[in-house]
Amino acid sequence: MEREELSVPQKELIRESWQTVSQDTLHHGTVLFTRLFELQPELILLFHYNASQFSEVQECLSSEDFMEHIRNVMSVIDAAVSCLDCLPSLDEFLTGLGKKHCAGGVKLESFNIVGVSLLFALERGLGAAFTPDTREAWTRLYSAVVRAMSRGWDPQEE
Repeated sequence: MEREELSVPQKELIRESWQTVSQDTLHHGTVLFTRLFELQPELILLFHYNASQFSEVQECLSSEDFMEHIRNVMSVIDAAVSCLDCLPSLDEFLTGLGKKHCAGGVKLESFNIVGVSLLFALERGLGAAFTPDTREAWTRLYSAVVRAMSRGWDPQEE
């Protein structure tokens, strides 16, 4: 599959919208994961820390360990936004991240619902500023990130 480049206007939309969202990444990340668990509750089973399994979504979302996971996810998004002009420079890092997720039992298909949840969180955080063009720009960026991460599931890519 060939890489779709982001246009200059799309990069600008991403940067502008991220400037707003990045003011409170923990909040917006919590919105993202709350939506993810609403759409696919069984994904909570992938998250366990110190051998404790979460039985309730709220228990997971309020866990300090899970909050750290949210911060990590949002920092990856921040890195992607910071590297909009050089996204291929993140390929090795993102492939490694994909390998970690694969080893943790995450199915590659789950990233579709994560993308839907990310767009939901962005829409909630940006309100009317989340235009169709902004949605398209973020969709393209997210697709590029997942494309790089997906190599972590493919042993042929080593």
